[in-house]
Amino acid sequence: MLIKSGFKPAWWLNNPHLQTLYPALLRKAPAPDLKRERLITADNDFIDIDFCGAGQQPLVILLHGLTGSSQSKYIKGLQLALLNQGMRSAALNFRGCSGEYNHSSRCYHSGETGDIDFLYRTLRNREPDTPMAAVGFSIGGNVLLKWLGEQGANIDLFAATAVSVPLVLSTCANKLDSGFSKLYRASLLRELKEYIQLKQLHLESLGNNKEAEILRQVGDLDDIRSFWQYDDRVVAKLYDFANVDDYYQRSSSRQFLQSIAIPTLLIQAQDDPFMTPEVIPELAELSSMVALEITPAGGHVGFVTGHNPFQPQYWLEQRIPEFLLKHLSDV
Repeated sequence: MLIKSGFKPAWWLNNPHLQTLYPALLRKAPAPDLKRERLITADNDFIDIDFCGAGQQPLVILLHGLTGSSQSKYIKGLQLALLNQGMRSAALNFRGCSGEYNHSSRCYHSGETGDIDFLYRTLRNREPDTPMAAVGFSIGGNVLLKWLGEQGANIDLFAATAVSVPLVLSTCANKLDSGFSKLYRASLLRELKEYIQLKQLHLESLGNNKEAEILRQVGDLDDIRSFWQYDDRVVAKLYDFANVDDYYQRSSSRQFLQSIAIPTLLIQAQDDPFMTPEVIPELAELSSMVALEITPAGGHVGFVTGHNPFQPQYWLEQRIPEFLLKHLSDV
């Protein structure tokens, strides 16, 4: 199903790069009241979850994007918006993203759905009757859509939303090799390469030489200049993919859209500088439960609107709760 979008970009942020960079760099960080909990995973590692809200209100799982965390402004802004609409939230920090390195060589990638499944089942066991939903941004959205497709009817969520999703990873990697998008690529790769180096040192300091050696075997990353190279040398090796092509093919979420069995909203901007319009699926690829909302503008996890430059409005923080509440009323 295709939904006509009501998003109108702010006149003073009139191109995709301004839409993308303004909220990331210039937005004042929202400050919800959070409570952190550490969950120990089956492989004796950990994930940190930041909860917002209390009581028995509906609970929404939130997944951040690449090199982000629960401290990302779009996550904290949505947590406040959900709280104001009577919903609690649980923001998952992918492994190594909570401010403390995790204890194994593994971290996260675009197709790693084990940790969201673990978090969901932990929360569902605690609260078997609580209405739950999930929201993912960028690669967090890719992880979410892939998980929803993998699980089909085997999960109990009343709705989900995914925003600015790199639905075809190979196409998005190519896009980041061109034009102004190279600047995003350079920034992200710099953070990822530094993360691998520092994590190796952290594992060595813990005396976890076996896991540190796995990262040492990745080799010197200084010459990496593209996601094709990084994902081939790092992600494919750490996660037992045959190569980068195997990783991109198996992890891209577009192929899972037909199998989604809960009401899901997919929001994509046609001018997203992290991808091309070709990643947007055809309606025939969607299950009857998936609604596709395409905006002509909005950038990557931007979607800033409003007439006053001194009072920007973050449209996602209105649109996402609106969609969730609509389907919560059907529970």
